[in-house]
Amino acid sequence: MNADSLNGRLLFAIPKKGRLHEKCLTLLAGADIQFRRANRLDVCLATNQPIALVFLPASDIPSFVGKGNVDLGITGHDVILEAAMEDYVKEELRLGFGKCALQVQVPEASDIKTVEDLAGKRVVTSFETVAGKYFDELDTRLGFAGDKKTKIEYVGGSVEAACSLGLADGIVDLVESGETMRAAGLHAIQTVLTTEAVLIRSSAPKHPHLTPIIDLITKRIAGVIAASKFVIVQYNVHGDTLAAATAITPGRRAPTVSRLEEDNWFAVSAMVEKNKAADVMDSLVKAGAEDVLVFNLDNCRV
Repeated sequence: MNADSLNGRLLFAIPKKGRLHEKCLTLLAGADIQFRRANRLDVCLATNQPIALVFLPASDIPSFVGKGNVDLGITGHDVILEAAMEDYVKEELRLGFGKCALQVQVPEASDIKTVEDLAGKRVVTSFETVAGKYFDELDTRLGFAGDKKTKIEYVGGSVEAACSLGLADGIVDLVESGETMRAAGLHAIQTVLTTEAVLIRSSAPKHPHLTPIIDLITKRIAGVIAASKFVIVQYNVHGDTLAAATAITPGRRAPTVSRLEEDNWFAVSAMVEKNKAADVMDSLVKAGAEDVLVFNLDNCRV
C-alpha cells in the first residue's frame, strides 16, 4: 500500500470499531463494495470499485470528511455535532442503525427533577461541545452568568459513575437501551438530541471529479436501507374484492395487478413496510385474499 495506489480512488471512511463498525460492514456488503482488509491495516482497496476504504475512529471521521481529506464517510449524527463540523459536512442519508439519545441524567434519589433544577450545578459528560452549548443556552435563559453558570467537566468514559463518585450532580450521556443508566441509579430528565448513523460528504469537496462515484455509492446504500425497511407481499384475490385488497396494499406508487387464468381472479404484488407485514397479511385474509406470501428484499432502487 502506497500513496500512488490511492490516486483516482474515492476515499470512504468507515468506523474502525465500536457500535457502528459491524453494521457498516453489512452495509458495504449490501452495496457490493468488495474488499479484503489485511490484519491491523486501516486502509484497503475495493476490488470491484475505484474506492479505498479508510478505517478511522468514528470521532475523527467528520473532520476528515469536512476538510476534504476523505470524500465520503459514515459516523454518528451526534459525533458531527460534537466535532462542530455540521457546517462542513453534508448528511446524505440517515442509515437507520446506531440509534440512541443523548440525555441529561440525574440520580433517582436526587432532588433535581428538571434541567432547570440542574442548571448552575456540576455536569460531567464526554460530549463537552454539545452539552456546553445546551447548558449555555439554558443558563442564558435563566439569567445565570459568571460563577452561577453550569460547570461542564469532560470525562472520556464511565460517565455514569460520576454522580455516585461525587463528581457531578448530573451527567449528559448516550442512552440506547437505558440498562446502564438504570444500573447506575440514574434516570433521564431531558433528551438533548436523538441520533443515528449517517452517510456524509464534504460541503466543499476537493475532488469534484469523484461526484459520479459518490452518487452511485449513495444510491446503492439508499437501496440497501430501503430494502431493510420493506418486503414484497403477493397474493391472489377475486375481482369482487380486488379494490378492498389493493386499498390495504397500495404499494409505494401502485400495486402490480395481473390476471390469472381462472376467470375474474387476479395476482397482486406490492411493497409494504416490514414492521407492518403481519398486520397487512391478516387484513388481506379478512378482505378475501388467498395464497398470501411475503418475500424479503436484498436490495432495491426506489
